[in-house]
Amino acid sequence: MRLRYNFRLYPTPGQRDALARAFGCARVVFNDGLRARQDARERGLPYISDGELSKRVITEAKKTPERSWLGEVSAVVLQQSLADLNTAYRNFFASITGKRKGPKAAAPRFRSKRDTKQAIRFTKNARFAITAGGRLRLPKIGDVDVRWSRCLPAEPSSVTVVKDAAGRYFASFVIEVAGQPLPPVESETGIDLGLTHFAVLSNGQKVATPRFLRRAHKKLKKLQQALSRTAKGSNNRAKARLKVARQHAKVTDARREFHHQLSTQIIRETQTVIVEDLAVKGLARTRLSKSVHDAGWSSFVGMLEYKAALYGRAFHRIDRWFPSSKLCSSCGILAGSMPLRIREWACPCGATHDRDVNAAKNILAAGRAERLNACGGPVRPPLTVAQPVEAGSRRGAA
Repeated sequence: MRLRYNFRLYPTPGQRDALARAFGCARVVFNDGLRARQDARERGLPYISDGELSKRVITEAKKTPERSWLGEVSAVVLQQSLADLNTAYRNFFASITGKRKGPKAAAPRFRSKRDTKQAIRFTKNARFAITAGGRLRLPKIGDVDVRWSRCLPAEPSSVTVVKDAAGRYFASFVIEVAGQPLPPVESETGIDLGLTHFAVLSNGQKVATPRFLRRAHKKLKKLQQALSRTAKGSNNRAKARLKVARQHAKVTDARREFHHQLSTQIIRETQTVIVEDLAVKGLARTRLSKSVHDAGWSSFVGMLEYKAALYGRAFHRIDRWFPSSKLCSSCGILAGSMPLRIREWACPCGATHDRDVNAAKNILAAGRAERLNACGGPVRPPLTVAQPVEAGSRRGAA
């Protein structure tokens, strides 16, 4: 499988200028290609092929006085920018024809020089290299200092140089990594994600919500107020904007580190991980949007999924409409309306449930039932907790 390894870059002032030129040239090529195809469509002309577009906006454009400065950067950077445009068009066409699953992909849009994030990509054709001194050699940019936090497991196929909103530079290497199976364990776990607790496991373990954004709210508020007082276009406004971006970057880094540590711990200790397929986009439109974004559920679940595939664990998602909170994990009775303010409830069978722990147990049961379906079992999940000895359970097969 392919993984990305990110490392911090520390370019010199001259290298920053060279990177800025590369960012600008890649953006211009992307916009020129998009404009050429839009003009062709408005005139009723055929769709411009990828090869013809590359010839127009790169090869022939370099020969004109208006675009002669495109030759100051690596040609691979320009080609990769145009490849991104072609990929965006293919995704758009596949989306509107129904061939592409998931959310609808919009048509490509023009890139702005005011975008807070800039990126360029070098492939093997660009002959980038890691020098003996540990620097990253980029064509027409030079040898850039890298903060190596770990070793690369294999030779990278490409590297993307990114400048984020906080003014930091990163090198993102794409590495082809073989599976690294961990010793098998017997445990299975269902995970209920929430806001009261970030994650509640079916074994009763509760992980507190870090609330990184909430904790940084006071400082961010002061920085935003200072930004609002500056004049548009002034140097002070640029400095104030950078301070806000750096504070947001700290929050993002802390949240990502938390997700990595927790997901790695769960994957190492659990053979099968089952989560609920939450409608995060829908929840982000409610009054809880700030807390939902602060939690970062999608990022965390994505880490669980790729780490499970990497380390030889099983990962399952259950349907978001499964009534995990209102279903008694002991007898299978479905309770009536249950507002979010109710954190504990008693079942007529005599069992008393913690809402989140009960949901995690039912998520685990639903995941086991889906594996039972693959063995010829019933289509719908049962309203009772699946037993470890049933078909499809790893414990039962052991």
